[in-house]
Amino acid sequence: MSTAILTGQPVPGSSLEGDLRSLGFDVRVASDAGDAETFLATVPADQRVAIVDTRFVGHAHALRLGLTDPRFEAAALPGAVTVRPAARQALTRALARESSAASGSTAVAVDSLADRVVAALDADGVSLYRPELGTLVAVVPADPQARNEARQAVDAVDDEAVRLRTAVKSRDGFFTTYCISPYSRYLARWCARRGLTPNQVTTASLITALIAAGCAATGTRGGFVAAGLLLIFSFVLDCTDGQLARYSLQYSTLGAWLDATFDRAKEYAYYAGLALGAARGGDDVWGLALGAMVLQTCRHVVDFSFNEANHDATANTSPTAALSDKLDSVGWTVWIRRMIVLPIGERWAMIAILTAATTPRITFYALLVGCAFAATYTTAGRVLRSLTRKARRTDRAALALADLADSGPLATGVTRLLGKFKAHPPFGSRALVALPGVVLLVAAAWLAPYGSWWPVAAAAFYAVVSGATVALPLKGALDWLVPPFFRAAEYGTVLLLAAKADVNGALPAAFGLVAAVAYHHYDTVYRIRGDAGAPPQWLVRAIGGHEGRTLLVTVLAALLAPTEFKVALTALAVAVALLVLVESIRFWVSAHKTGAPAVHDEGEPA
Repeated sequence: MSTAILTGQPVPGSSLEGDLRSLGFDVRVASDAGDAETFLATVPADQRVAIVDTRFVGHAHALRLGLTDPRFEAAALPGAVTVRPAARQALTRALARESSAASGSTAVAVDSLADRVVAALDADGVSLYRPELGTLVAVVPADPQARNEARQAVDAVDDEAVRLRTAVKSRDGFFTTYCISPYSRYLARWCARRGLTPNQVTTASLITALIAAGCAATGTRGGFVAAGLLLIFSFVLDCTDGQLARYSLQYSTLGAWLDATFDRAKEYAYYAGLALGAARGGDDVWGLALGAMVLQTCRHVVDFSFNEANHDATANTSPTAALSDKLDSVGWTVWIRRMIVLPIGERWAMIAILTAATTPRITFYALLVGCAFAATYTTAGRVLRSLTRKARRTDRAALALADLADSGPLATGVTRLLGKFKAHPPFGSRALVALPGVVLLVAAAWLAPYGSWWPVAAAAFYAVVSGATVALPLKGALDWLVPPFFRAAEYGTVLLLAAKADVNGALPAAFGLVAAVAYHHYDTVYRIRGDAGAPPQWLVRAIGGHEGRTLLVTVLAALLAPTEFKVALTALAVAVALLVLVESIRFWVSAHKTGAPAVHDEGEPA
């Protein structure tokens, strides 16, 4: 239960107390700052507290936005302020000063205690969130005439319509905007009114997608049609959970993690279902399924790395970015540019339709072509932006990129060895330092026959180059390409060696290994986005880092017969999956239970 302390003279006919109670507040009325200070001292330290002027006039949704959002430790509206436990001491100090001032002879310039507390918190350097209200009303009228005008303004705006409209993500894909959101927002409201949480809807979306994957795995036309329909319904629920979170402000650290990781689990499980279904019909498309997962994951890493590199960069403008902004001002170009990058809505719609109407092989061919074009388009644009801007990147950005690199003991050892020499490690773009090792590794895995030691030699060289790459801070214009290069090298090597083994079960085992490692990399991304730092070093060391795993896989391929290599890949996949899943679940559940600040990462445009 949260507590709201009303201050000032009661206003006849005001609905404020009822609005606060409907938002889950226990309401207490204080006559002055001294009373408010006394009430504050009785509220448990782990509860949210709000101070609200009794003269406040506004929409209930304005109060909801300003006083109940769990993502912020302190927030304010005109005539209202709220704090969560982390900012409680600052509120206590501010009220104590106001109480002392009120007991003296000092006149106050602002007669609203809530607004004076806001000014005091600002002066103390407390970060106060002030929501954008748009057409919603939130004011403290100075006289009866102003109060009457404010009430008329409230009556003129339907706050429920505003609440429904703003529940939809502000920037979305064409398919989601016009084919899903017009009705999924009402499904979100239906869920809210029945007490369902976003996490429950997220879980329902996952279960639906897994059933869709199971239907695809049957390999029958009826199964493929059912799979396509269920995949679309899973996507409807996927949109609904975010809209429910925005509609009811039910943001949470655990919820953001579930939403992000379940999206990947659903898509990749569906790829596996399609591959199983094709195998039942005598068509082996596991290589295509694994290729689609590798390409899609590398696309996401490009997005993550570029955004982290420019998260807080200064002088971060370029002619290319200016042209992009200009194109966004022309309505029809916005939708075309959003569609050609094949976001999750368009991607899942294409997969669902092709599954129902064609074969798994055609579905994967279309997916690979579409994703390859989208990856080329977005990466080329970001390279141009990076080369034409003079951005100065921060230590935080360099650390994030280093964490995304996922360097293990071998690369770390090379980095430390280079640091002992008086001469600096190689200068220039770190991406260009990494590229020769990546190209040589992939070429060796592609060109050498199965069982050759050339991939092992290339992997050893790749490990040395990887350490040299991260020996200096990743602050260069193109250094955000380093993590995607490493992902492409590791995933691509596993794919090529499994394909070269040419034995039943090798590619599915490789699919499982890449899925487990990709989960670890996605988990790293979401920890960084939530300001929780990278996974612990013991975990990175235990699973070898990208260069250690790559070297191990090449050695296994050189030493073992194809059938034994398949078993080794399976065992490695299980070991990595168990380690990263147990640690990831432990971390996110612990963060949720200990009250870590809630986040709501919009993630990939739907």
